Amino acid sequence: MKGLENYTIKSAHDALKSGETTARALAEASLSALEEKEKDIHAYLEVFDDVLDQAEKADELLARGEGSVLTGIPLAVKDNILIEGRKVSAASKILEGYHASYDATAIARLKEEHPVFIGRTNMDEFAMGASTENSAYTPTKNPLDQTRVPGGSSGGSAASVAMHSVLGALGSDTAGSIRQPASFCGLVGLKPTYGSVSRHGLIALGSSLDVIGPMTKTVEDAEILFNTMKGKDTFDATSVEDSDFSRKEIGAKIKVGVLDREYLLEKGISNEVITNYDTSIEKIKSLGYELKEIVLPHLEYAVPTYYVLLPAEASSNLARFDGIRYGVHQDGDNGIDDFLKTRGQGFGREVRRRILVGTYVLSAGYSDEYYKKALSVRDYIRKDFYDVFREVDVVMTPTTATSAFRLGEKVHDPVAMYLEDIFTVPANLAGIPAITIPSNWENKSELPLGIQYMSPHMHEDLLFTIGKDFEK
Repeated sequence: MKGLENYTIKSAHDALKSGETTARALAEASLSALEEKEKDIHAYLEVFDDVLDQAEKADELLARGEGSVLTGIPLAVKDNILIEGRKVSAASKILEGYHASYDATAIARLKEEHPVFIGRTNMDEFAMGASTENSAYTPTKNPLDQTRVPGGSSGGSAASVAMHSVLGALGSDTAGSIRQPASFCGLVGLKPTYGSVSRHGLIALGSSLDVIGPMTKTVEDAEILFNTMKGKDTFDATSVEDSDFSRKEIGAKIKVGVLDREYLLEKGISNEVITNYDTSIEKIKSLGYELKEIVLPHLEYAVPTYYVLLPAEASSNLARFDGIRYGVHQDGDNGIDDFLKTRGQGFGREVRRRILVGTYVLSAGYSDEYYKKALSVRDYIRKDFYDVFREVDVVMTPTTATSAFRLGEKVHDPVAMYLEDIFTVPANLAGIPAITIPSNWENKSELPLGIQYMSPHMHEDLLFTIGKDFEK
């Protein structure tokens, strides 16, 4: 039996069409990889008990010639995306034992194609973290080096693909939570345009920032999953019509904006990342792309801006977890004591920290000084991209400031952990799409590093075009 390391989504589909393999064989390969590796990696919070049943139904469809490119393909889902009837906890004790009452729109659209959902993946609690060490259950390890983190908050999804237990996984990206773990695990990770994939059924963290996206082995596979999930949804007022997506003629020359090398040195970016960035620039140049040095004047303010706005939105979104309506309940001496005990024991340290910060920056007397000022800076960041995209089509940056760091290295230093988002968070603040592509694949002895491309709103097509060229 061939393992999933031998397939991408597209090649597995071709093998299913030709009869070289079956959906059941792919599912069995997935379960075999899990049996071998999951006890060490801890990528999953739950492996579903009907995996083979799903696969047999997919095989029946394929036998009738009714399958699509995703039929029978093993996929994993981050534990903050609802699947009807399945447990969903956002890796938090406060939602322990809760079952989803409906499908997220992204899941509903995938279900129409009949993939095989293998299980729900581990994550930082309520997507707050950059290492998957903030899970209320267990940290996830990087399958490429088990002494290191897989990134976060979608670390379980990244690990599930990197350990070859699935061919693609869904994550959510609020500040880089798809792209950073994809980079750490040597994968492609796509953060779509804000609103392009419905947030209906995604447990909210920062409602103006969150977006569901794919993590895969190739750009083509990411495009397949994105095209299946995208489009207008009546349940999400921020979602956009599929017809709104722009297309640039493939024959037109794409101009790429690159950052000043001195700027990277000033920001303390590791030498390996700067060297990899230089090498990647030369690769893009050799492919015939035109390069132009750009400046994003407010890039350095992106992380502090995010860590005012995100806690504010999170403190509001997480107010619903009170132990009364759903989730865990802790008895106290009275109603207020019930509330305090439930939240105090149900939420982990990082979640409590951000709720406190968010409540502070929204409080009377401080909202003008912090929250409203951060909103103003966000507008400046948006304008930076608007101005730059009048000069270039795509902006190219490193994905992360370092390669995967060691387990325990930063978990007790919140500021160091927050700075992991330095290159990824601007895309979330601006709402633009971004993709990370593995970039140092030639040297197998090194930890993976990614290169990030960002494009204007609704121009995922540019990312797919340049991404496919770059990964070749």
